[in-house]
Amino acid sequence: MKKLWKKIFAKKERTVAQQIRRRTIFSFTVFSLLLFVGYEGWLWLYDQPDTASGAKKPLREGLQVNEGIFRKIFSNDHLAKSYPKSAAVKQPKVNGDVGMSSGFDYMHWRMKLVRKPGDTISVSLQDILMMPKTEVIFDFKCVEGWSQVTHWGGVRFSDFAKKYNLDTQTNMQYVGLVTPDKQYYVGIDMPSMMHPQTLLCYEMNGKFLPLDQGFPLRLIIPVKYGIKHLKRIGTIYFSNERPADYWAERGYDYYSGL
Repeated sequence: MKKLWKKIFAKKERTVAQQIRRRTIFSFTVFSLLLFVGYEGWLWLYDQPDTASGAKKPLREGLQVNEGIFRKIFSNDHLAKSYPKSAAVKQPKVNGDVGMSSGFDYMHWRMKLVRKPGDTISVSLQDILMMPKTEVIFDFKCVEGWSQVTHWGGVRFSDFAKKYNLDTQTNMQYVGLVTPDKQYYVGIDMPSMMHPQTLLCYEMNGKFLPLDQGFPLRLIIPVKYGIKHLKRIGTIYFSNERPADYWAERGYDYYSGL
């Protein structure tokens, strides 16, 4: 009887060992195949032509497909989540300093509003302050992977557009924004710019913006990643063609929507 049980257990042990061996071989084979496919895919992508923005053509085409999807589902009813003031950080990170050149003369700052070629008006901070104030407290997201709940105050761009009779301009496809030193620039699709949470912002945590956060006026656009939140606005203009965009020229997503 003991010999019989020994034979049964020995058979079971061999069966378990065989199953482990088969699974190990299968797993190793699948891993090797995926590694090979990944390597060959990388070689294929590496050999693809670059676009004008520096990104490989298949990657840029993929980003354009994503943009098409985002734009179809975009709505002013889709708001970034709001938080209580107590949730906002006291010292928000500064997401980049391109366009924030030293020697900026904030005492004489005026924003250039280019309604059309040959029709530019000058807008002061006092002009902005006379308009209705709106506050947003949202989770500011950076493409580097970090996020922070932040508190901002300013004028809705849609209110600004109404004040300056920009009906013709807001029927165009894009808005371009440029820093006074022209070193940083973004292009924003008009629906996102007219979103009710998009601000021409002059306050952070209830006080005027610090210089390194874009004083006297910056863009806050919660439906976009931080690379679109241009600090220190010098010029705003309108176009039916995509305006130049600093990070899109370096291979990043032009739309950068959330």
